[in-house]
Amino acid sequence: MFISPAFAQGAPAAGGGTDMLIQLAPFVLIFVVMYFLILRPQQKRAKVHQEMVNSLRRGDVVVTTGGLVGKVVKVVDDAEIEMQIADNVKVRQLRSQISTVRAKGEPAKDETAA
Repeated sequence: MFISPAFAQGAPAAGGGTDMLIQLAPFVLIFVVMYFLILRPQQKRAKVHQEMVNSLRRGDVVVTTGGLVGKVVKVVDDAEIEMQIADNVKVRQLRSQISTVRAKGEPAKDETAA
């Protein structure tokens, strides 16, 4: 009569670890789905873009992320290229800002073979 219903209930049954795993299963499933649908394709695209940027050479026609279309006239270093966007107009561009290569240029002539 004086005992409240909360105290009248017994202690929770042993084996609460399996209940915790069942509660975490949806979160693990969501993470796995997100990995395969979002993270993995993103990593593949980044790898392909990095390979494209590393293989830039003189004569390639490229499009920048800003929409400029130009021809690579000089590879300055690992981070920059020089491209011609109009007659007598050359600009230096970061390699990472190149979005696509429209046309590949001629391979550079090997001067050591002559």
